[in-house]
Amino acid sequence: MNQEISSVLRAGHGFRWPGGARAGIVFNIAYEGWSEGQVPGIGPMGNPLRPGVFDSNAASWGLYGATRGIWRALEVAARNGVRTSVMTNGVLAEKWPDTVRAIHRGGHEVVAHSYGMDVIPVYLHEAGQRENIRRTTGLIAEVTGEAPRGWISPRGTGSPIHARLLAEAGYLHHGDCNDDDLPYLAREAGAEIVAIPLIMDVNDLPSAIRYGNNARAMLEQFQDAFAAMRERETRPVMLDVTIHTHVYGRPSGAWVFDEIMRLVKAAPDVWTGTRLEAAEHLLASRDSLTATPHAAD
Repeated sequence: MNQEISSVLRAGHGFRWPGGARAGIVFNIAYEGWSEGQVPGIGPMGNPLRPGVFDSNAASWGLYGATRGIWRALEVAARNGVRTSVMTNGVLAEKWPDTVRAIHRGGHEVVAHSYGMDVIPVYLHEAGQRENIRRTTGLIAEVTGEAPRGWISPRGTGSPIHARLLAEAGYLHHGDCNDDDLPYLAREAGAEIVAIPLIMDVNDLPSAIRYGNNARAMLEQFQDAFAAMRERETRPVMLDVTIHTHVYGRPSGAWVFDEIMRLVKAAPDVWTGTRLEAAEHLLASRDSLTATPHAAD
């Protein structure tokens, strides 16, 4: 499948976040579920089972996000007065609707995250991608009363045509990109959508599971990145802080999310908001954006 060629409008040196802030922080909660019979591709034990064998350990580990993790993450956000962007799979709206209602009622942005973590757009043909978008959008809308405006694919991996399909389906923004420090406006075959990079510098899943770090290491990663943003950078910049409800939705890691929120709230020169608010702000700044050629990811 060939990549679609598009143009993008990118923010320049003079771009500022609401309130004139040069640095922006978005807090993400990854609330993830899997299709029936599917389990996380990685688990806490590290060593995979033989192919074709159901990994009950990984399945149970992933289920923690719905039973306990999401509630703890929402409690931390409420305690700090922070509205987050919650990546939410359609299967969770189907099987755990009370949790998705609580996310929405708490003032958080519900970001569509495919039907399940095992449904990755790049593996699907165009009709399959369209059906996955339709199904996921409908399940979330049925529970919350409104269609999600943003989408992030599992592992941030869409397809060469997925951004266009999302725009055609009415989505305002997506996070299937890593090629900037700021949101940008992408033009895909006549359709427009805001691309908001999913910045992985402060993310519990690779930190804890891939690299084996303890929770305090993620706090230190954030502190270093935060200091660099505020003290070393001169250009506008954005940083994601992401936890997964089945990873740092547990007491051993949730305290780090809490502590990072406290640090950000105490910094008057930093803007904090949802990915939807970031997208809307970029669109309001359209006149200051600069067009550049771009090959879609």
